[in-house]
Amino acid sequence: MSNTERFLAYVNAYARKDLAAVAAMFSADVQLRDWKLAVSGRDAAVAETRRNFAAAQTLAIEVLALHESGDAVAGELRIVVDGHIELHVVDVVVFAPDGSIRALRAYLGRGDDVAAP
Repeated sequence: MSNTERFLAYVNAYARKDLAAVAAMFSADVQLRDWKLAVSGRDAAVAETRRNFAAAQTLAIEVLALHESGDAVAGELRIVVDGHIELHVVDVVVFAPDGSIRALRAYLGRGDDVAAP
């Protein structure tokens, strides 16, 4: 399985709110960071994922673009929470040699196409 396929498997499990599948993808020493928090270790990452799942009735994730380089995949995502909250996010996932997720960094972006002045 390629790292791009692993990334897509993670995104699909996340969209299904499949906590067991997501947890199984994390390495023991996973680092998770987004625009609001940073946690270290599988237990903390699973707990944070559980909180995210509990806060959303539904999740829909559209992959807009992917880039694979070395042990990392970056994906531009459009995430719709509860049918009306739209987030544009770039996830950068770094994989360990065994294929588990060693690090996940999420960056919040904008959904518009307005060019900078």
